[in-house]
Amino acid sequence: QVQLVESGGGLVQAGGSLRLSCAASGSTFRINVMAWYRQAPGKQRELVAIIVSSGGITNYADSVKGRFTISRDSPKNTMYLEMTSLKPEDTAVYYCYVSSTLLDTGSWGQGTQVTVSS
Repeated sequence: QVQLVESGGGLVQAGGSLRLSCAASGSTFRINVMAWYRQAPGKQRELVAIIVSSGGITNYADSVKGRFTISRDSPKNTMYLEMTSLKPEDTAVYYCYVSSTLLDTGSWGQGTQVTVSS
């Protein structure tokens, strides 16, 4: 079992930047997939960015390509989402997610609110 604690959300003006962090504890040696999702009010949760360590794969939603960067610090069991050039439509609750494989049911963070004002 993996426990995840997120931090770094907040209120920022359009064009600004934020960095989200997700610290993992527990059975972290099993983690191969790390991802960030977001859910805006009245919308479904969507994948924002993902890292699959075994294949060296990193992928982003089209809406954030070139603006967001996902990364991991393995010794610290922490992953990050660097968000730049933020837009009001980026406003959502952001969740980190980890799993052993793409097919497994993984673990979710508690969510952190990101609000971008126009």
